[in-house]
This record gives sequence, structure tokens and C-alpha cells, in this order.
Amino acid sequence: MLTEDEASLYLQATTQKVWAVQGQTPHVRVDPSRTKTNFYGTLNLQSGEELVLRADKLNSETTAFYLQCILATYPDVPLLYFWDRAPWHRGPAIERVLQANPRLEIIAYPVASPELNPQEHVWKAARREVSHNHGHAQLDLLAAQFETYLSNTRFASAFLDTYGYNTIRAMFI
Repeated sequence: MLTEDEASLYLQATTQKVWAVQGQTPHVRVDPSRTKTNFYGTLNLQSGEELVLRADKLNSETTAFYLQCILATYPDVPLLYFWDRAPWHRGPAIERVLQANPRLEIIAYPVASPELNPQEHVWKAARREVSHNHGHAQLDLLAAQFETYLSNTRFASAFLDTYGYNTIRAMFI
């Protein structure tokens, strides 16, 4: 059981609360450009493992490629995949992947309900740890640090407990 979402990472720092010496205002570097990179992220709801792909564009072709990566990561097992209704989750490229891989079942979250998607909490944690208040001058360095954090961190999720999966599963084990 996997949940997926996309996020954009900008060189321009976002801010959050920070400790500072009284009377000394902390400084956060501001980049005037809107330079960004994108990430596809998939959270394994049982293990907390995060799979991530950095991408220049969010479109159906890139999404189809990412689905192939997910399928290769979890070979020979059925996959239940939750995602939102983004426009790049539709199209001929996606349909080809789904038709060729019947073991991949997609469930779409309801419209305008990001609070249901545990991947949103992953993005929030990564931004808090890496991109808020950062001082990077190069997007590639910031993105590499963001990707490393995602790949090397386990993210607990109450999703399966909240919706009864673990309770039902325990009755049959």
C-alpha cells in the first residue's frame, strides 16, 4: 500500500520560526528567481520508506516513468496506490502503464482533500528539516539535500490504523 504526491522545491527560502540571540535579527537569504525543481514522492504506508524521483516537469509521461520505477522497486506483488487527481495522473501514457500492469491498482483521493494524503506530511517534514530558512545559493545542492533527507528517513503514518486496515489485517493473521 503506497501513497504518492508531487512537490516543487524553490531556491527561494521559505521561512519558519528560528531561535536567535535577543536583539539580533536572523537573516534568511532571498533568491529573486522562481527557479525550482520537482519531486515525485511515494510513501510505503507499512514500512515508512520513501521513494523519490527528482523531475524537471510534472506531466503524464514523467508520471508514467515514475510508475514504472515503482513497479520495478516492488516486483511481483500487487500494489494499491493512492494519489490525488492531478492532471498529470491521467492520459495515454498512464493508461498504457496501468493496462500493462494489472497488479497496480489506483485509488484517487477525493477532490480537494490533501489532508487525507500522508505524503503531504512527508513534504512538510522535509521542508522543515531542509528547505525552510536555508542558505543555499544553488538549487542542485538544496535539491540533493532534500532528496537525501527523503531517501534516508522513515516516515510513520497512522493512515492504515485510521482507516481500519491494521485492525482487519490482525484478525486474519
